[in-house]
Order: sequence, then C-alpha cells, then structure tokens
Amino acid sequence: MRIGEIAALVGVTPRAVRHYHHLGLLPEPVRRSNGYREYGIRDAVLLARIRRLSELGLGLDEVRDVLADDEGRELVEVLQELDEDLARQEAVIRERRRRLATLLAEARGGRLSAEGPLSPQLTELLAGLGEMPDSPMAVKDREVLALLDTVVPEAERVRLMETLRGMEEHAGEVYGLLDALAGTEPDDPQVARAAAALAALLPDGLAVHLSGRADAGLAEVIFADLAPAQSAAVRRAVELVRQRREGRS
Repeated sequence: MRIGEIAALVGVTPRAVRHYHHLGLLPEPVRRSNGYREYGIRDAVLLARIRRLSELGLGLDEVRDVLADDEGRELVEVLQELDEDLARQEAVIRERRRRLATLLAEARGGRLSAEGPLSPQLTELLAGLGEMPDSPMAVKDREVLALLDTVVPEAERVRLMETLRGMEEHAGEVYGLLDALAGTEPDDPQVARAAAALAALLPDGLAVHLSGRADAGLAEVIFADLAPAQSAAVRRAVELVRQRREGRS
C-alpha cells in the first residue's frame, strides 16, 4: 500500500501518517526501488492502534508508552484488542442513538424540556420537582443538574439522580435557605444556622458526590457559582453530613 492508501484505509490523512513517522510512533516502512513507501498489514494495524488511542483522549507521548508495551505481542492479540475497542465504541453509539430516539419522540410530542436534551433520570427528577418556583437558587439548581447530567459518567449519574429523588419534597425549603443568604457575609451567624438546617435535609449520599475526590474539580465549579455565604453554608452542610455519615458507620 502507498501512503494515501493506508491513510484512507485507517481513516487518517497522509499528513497525519507523516507526522507519526516524524515522532517515531510509526516506523518508516521499506521503500520501493522508486523511493515510495510500501506499507503492509502490520503498518495498518499499528496506525489504527495510534488512531484509536488518540481518539480515546491519550496524548501522543502517552500513545508512545502504550505502543512500547505492545512490542513483542502477537498480531492476533493486538487485533483482538482493536476489535474490543471498536465493540465498546459501538455500544456507546447505540446508547447515544437510543437516547436520541427518546428525545426525538419527546420533541415531536411537544414534551421536550427547556433544559434538554436531558437523560431519562434527570427528566424524571425535574418532573418530580414540578413547576420552577420563583427562586434564583431554583434556576441555578436546574443549570447545575443539567451540567451534572452531561459530565458525570452514566452509572454515577444514575446513583446521583436517585439520591436527589429523595429530596424533591424539601427542594423549596433548600432554595429558600440559600436564597436568604444571597446578600449575607460568609461569617454571618445566619450561615451556620442555614448550614445546620441544610444538613438536616441533605441525604448522606449527596455528601459523597460533593466531596468525592473524583468530583473535586466539578464541585469547585458548582461552589464558585454561588454567593460567598451560600457557598460557605453548602460546604459546611456537606461537612456536617459527612460527619453524620461517618458517625453511623
């Protein structure tokens, strides 16, 4: 195969192939007598491996490390791993199409939420919350929920939404406590009282999501969107819930 042929076969550009040669990721193949590169099946497998690893979000230095670990493996092993990668990708695409079909049905029926497209779990949660109250915090809450719905992995999102389902009846009270802190200083005694009241309403599982190591960056984004006193109250409430949870274990 010539460079254009192997590039078309794997789904990359000839320029990308040359770049991988330059970086040492893809060894230079033998050349014909006329000076053109001649690629074989192993070159195509390796190039496909580089493409898949890059699509998974690895940097090229990380790709190099993975490829170094592949040295000495049988071709059938590498092909099997490529096949498993493609199977995972197919599963993701099927799930996305399933969700899209649901959203299309809702849109055609005039039932698509203004915050959509949303997962079935969040759609059900918002339906349980009912009409949005006249509360700035309620608006922020729906924005945060839509963000979580997008960025949190599916299994964890399902658990989170189930945890929040238990708070539906207390949502208005939570919004009221936080709205009252909008113009308050973080050291105001009202913050401590609000934190204690919030902690009494928050389920134990929610503290895990807001203080977990994997979600630390996301939690900071959420807190940064709150007024200083609101952020202080929520942080204190989460800490109180964590202490309560540890006391029960």
